[in-house]
Amino acid sequence: MAKVYEFLADGFEEVEALAPIDILRRGGVEVKMVSITGSNLVESSHGVVVKADLLFEDITDFSDADLLMLPGGMPGSKNLNEHDGVRNALKEQFEKGKRVAAICAAPLVLASVGLLKGKKATIYPGMESYLGENAEYTGALVQEDGNVTTGAGPAASFPYGYKLLSYFLPAEKVEEIQKGMIYDQLLNS
Repeated sequence: MAKVYEFLADGFEEVEALAPIDILRRGGVEVKMVSITGSNLVESSHGVVVKADLLFEDITDFSDADLLMLPGGMPGSKNLNEHDGVRNALKEQFEKGKRVAAICAAPLVLASVGLLKGKKATIYPGMESYLGENAEYTGALVQEDGNVTTGAGPAASFPYGYKLLSYFLPAEKVEEIQKGMIYDQLLNS
């Protein structure tokens, strides 16, 4: 079974954090929410409190991760970017050729640790400068380039989640989950 860790900081965006987790778990992927706050309770940017599965300091390493992902939101993305442990985990994951993903404002974390150099990426509109001059901003809802996947914001949460799921399941299984969540109906409305 694939294993994913999602880092949560106070000020995260709810939809961007929880929709991809829901989609991945429906596909049988083990997802662990990791709080970087020192508490299992993490408050979103809109005041929703979520209980994380693990505390960052309780994990010795993330080498068993198939994917590390970051939800966006402010100040959540800024808080993630200021956490040395998160930054180091992302660099190690990337350097091993393993997958990293970030949505909305959170691609700024990937950029600040140098993971977007020479990559195509997307980020919340108006934040393009945070990608740095060595990344190519595409403006896509979801952008994949090698082992890096980025999403543009809350509305991208579902296609972003399905893209992440596609790394672990065959296309027909992903489509089956999309149909079960009536995602196709949403696209056709």
